[in-house]
Amino acid sequence: MFIDSAKIHVKGGDGGRGCGSFYHDKYRRYGVPDGGDGGRGADIIIRADSKLCTLLDYRYNRDFRGKHGAHGSSNNRKGRDAEAIIIPVPLGTIVKDALTGCILRDMCVNAEELVVAPGGAGGRGNRGNREPAEGGAGLVKDLILDLKVIAEAGIVGFPNAGKSTLISAISNAHPAIAAYPFTTKFPILGVVRAATKNFIVADIPGLIEGASSGRGLGDKFLRHVERTKILIHLIDMAGFEGRDPLEDYKSINNELKNYGADLTKKQQIIAANKMDLPGAKANLARFRKAVKIKIYPISALNKEGLEELVEAIAGKI
Repeated sequence: MFIDSAKIHVKGGDGGRGCGSFYHDKYRRYGVPDGGDGGRGADIIIRADSKLCTLLDYRYNRDFRGKHGAHGSSNNRKGRDAEAIIIPVPLGTIVKDALTGCILRDMCVNAEELVVAPGGAGGRGNRGNREPAEGGAGLVKDLILDLKVIAEAGIVGFPNAGKSTLISAISNAHPAIAAYPFTTKFPILGVVRAATKNFIVADIPGLIEGASSGRGLGDKFLRHVERTKILIHLIDMAGFEGRDPLEDYKSINNELKNYGADLTKKQQIIAANKMDLPGAKANLARFRKAVKIKIYPISALNKEGLEELVEAIAGKI
């Protein structure tokens, strides 16, 4: 299951208590303080992991508490530091402070780490005539994890425009494909191997009018377009269910504009899909009169025109 948002509670471990101890032997009238320091509490660390693609693990497992450091002991022995707790997240995860909304880190590099809740320092022992002390408390925080998939190209378009068929035809992705809208419930990533460059493409679930304001979960889907370098605007040129390809094109661009995040500034490649169906050629001729940029006619189902489209995408990237 694809989960792209989660809230977790983290607490660093408390530091161990410093020891108050005195060494005695038959040659000493007064004991010598020899209490060791306490160990440091466990840090809570978030680590980016390229092998992950969802925040599903944190849908139910939301509480992370570090172990306490060991107490110091006599003979100047320091308590053992507690081992850090690692929370792995997919690349592209944004870590936010739930209380302030501040972004702590955008985890975009594999194995990158962020200490979100440091463990408390160990308490001082009484060696050197110091007063023994309790260990420090670990930091406590509530965090929001937001995942935005990392892809160089994102496929956008209305439901049933053929996005899933296209990504399965040009990449190694194998999404569910069916003849009804919203077959795709979450973004699908695939690696495309072009002659000049390999790149990652994302199939963004079908957008509808009002998507930018949350209709049809569109705002949750549009967030995944923010990281892409270019957009592949896929249009059903055959006009499935009586739709107008030109109106669909304008509507999707309007939702991108309303969402913000400079999505309209991204380069677009227009792919006119379903050219194998009746009425597609007539609609394409009318579309070209209104939209004065290069259009790539394709049939994702029959794998026609895909080589030229893939090379155009690689060139833009």
